[in-house]
Amino acid sequence: MKPIIYHNPACGTSRNTLAILEASGETPEVIEYLVNPPSRARLVELLAAMQMPPRELLRRKGTPYDDLKLDNPALTDYQLIDAMIDHPILINRPVVITEKGTALCRPSERVFELLENPVAQFTKEDGETVTPASSQEHNPDRSAQ
Repeated sequence: MKPIIYHNPACGTSRNTLAILEASGETPEVIEYLVNPPSRARLVELLAAMQMPPRELLRRKGTPYDDLKLDNPALTDYQLIDAMIDHPILINRPVVITEKGTALCRPSERVFELLENPVAQFTKEDGETVTPASSQEHNPDRSAQ
């Protein structure tokens, strides 16, 4: 299976994740989700694959999150998904899908968990060097889902 990344090229975390995929020898299908947003059905599938409630996938920074009052705990999952469909910028990124699972790769080194043959180390845009072991340090209680 060819990896898939739901990508925003304006996002440093998304760019680093894509670069880690490519440095690991992968040629992922890149879906710029702001240009080609997922359908409701696809978004529901992604959430299920990540075992993640919609609220956890919401992005607040640089989005209409506050204007839409999405912090209201009375909003249902259906309503939160509606908001993400209507405003794809609300979908946090990057989401990566491989044979090993599906995950929101924040931080970007989380993608190591999804790769069969990850690169031994990678230097991110900010100069930080990360390794597959650092991915486990950032997510000791989370395995690839």
